[in-house]
Amino acid sequence: MTNLGFNFSPDIRPLAARMRPLNIDQYIGQNHIIGEGTVLRNALTNGQCHSLILWGPPGVGKTSLAELVANKIDAAFCKLSAVTSGVKDIRDAVIEAKNRLAQSSTRTILFVDEVHRFNKAQQDAFLPHIEDGTFIFIGATTENPSFALNNAILSRARVYALKALSERELMQTLNNALTNDTILKSQNIQFHEGVLKRLCQAAEGDARKALNLLEQCIDIAEQIGDHKYINVHHLAHIIGEHSAKYDKGGDLFYDLISAFHKSVRGSAPDAALYWYCRILAGGGDPLYVARRLLAIATEDIGNADPRAMQVALNAWDIFARVGPSEGERAIAQATLYLASAPKSNAVYQAFNQAKQDALNDTHADVPMHLRNAPTDLMKDLGFGEEYRYAHDEPGAFAAGEAYFPETIQGRQYYFPTDRGLEKQIKEKLNYLKTLNEESEHKRYD
Repeated sequence: MTNLGFNFSPDIRPLAARMRPLNIDQYIGQNHIIGEGTVLRNALTNGQCHSLILWGPPGVGKTSLAELVANKIDAAFCKLSAVTSGVKDIRDAVIEAKNRLAQSSTRTILFVDEVHRFNKAQQDAFLPHIEDGTFIFIGATTENPSFALNNAILSRARVYALKALSERELMQTLNNALTNDTILKSQNIQFHEGVLKRLCQAAEGDARKALNLLEQCIDIAEQIGDHKYINVHHLAHIIGEHSAKYDKGGDLFYDLISAFHKSVRGSAPDAALYWYCRILAGGGDPLYVARRLLAIATEDIGNADPRAMQVALNAWDIFARVGPSEGERAIAQATLYLASAPKSNAVYQAFNQAKQDALNDTHADVPMHLRNAPTDLMKDLGFGEEYRYAHDEPGAFAAGEAYFPETIQGRQYYFPTDRGLEKQIKEKLNYLKTLNEESEHKRYD
């Protein structure tokens, strides 16, 4: 072949592609899944594998793990992307897997990336072929499989939750690239103190992102003598203004909201404020947080501090009146107030139990003395008869009167705590209970 003068690189793939592990020992992270002694590692060591769903954020090694599984059990590896593939592609993959199994007894790993993007019919197309052993199915998803995948798929595959890589694991990934990648070794790269640590932080648990950031920094690095030098300014140029990791409507969205709610419930105002700001930094809707505060006011605070409802409602109203700049601060104030308020779920529990009993006791008649009697006929029938008007009684309390149907008289739903205003409510209710017990005018004796 005639040399036309072009200088071809020995490997023009991106760094992240060049650094894919070639065997299990080179795989970084996910020790809880693939580490020594785990069920999956033992199965692979024995040349066995079951169908898998790999669930985790981007860049944590889902595709690499699937490829290593195929290599470990000597299976062919067939990859489909739910973004670009359709039923025809699935059908073609099935035919190839059947032919491979018939001709050479070679198993096939069918790896489907972004499997949650397939609709129900497309997901169902895999089922018979998983069951008859045509291929071992491995699906990768960033979405919660409980919501994103059919139950039929989930029942035939084991779900493994992959974690974002730790800063230590990301540093190991970068050092591995700098030490073992032929292209990087030849460039004699040096770093200003703290640059690699900051790069790992910016990658946010994503190994692919970490390697891409490293490669971009190298591209603009300053050449000093025989080495390339990367300082904090190069990294800042690549990273730009750090944007918070946030996925509206995805799992992270719900995780942030969950962390916010649990921090308020747990009386941790500083943590609650942090999670609120994380939501804002990611472009979240402040009014979603305001709505959650209203729920918290009744679910987790209740009558321990009834003002919490008004504070949360006022924050929402302020946001609507003055806009985000001051409105976000009002929601922050409400967050701190509710997180600092005394906590009680007594209202929440009482309401849930009463709702359940109301469904179960629909046959219980309204007692005659509690019925309305707007006509003479109804009065003649005994409606409202012997009702004791509380305002005519000492202390405006009709001791011994009953307000439940007789069949469930004495049932209690609301158990005030000893926290906040509920302590006073509890003392009052206990006092009224004593009056009822000592009364000579009990309704049901």
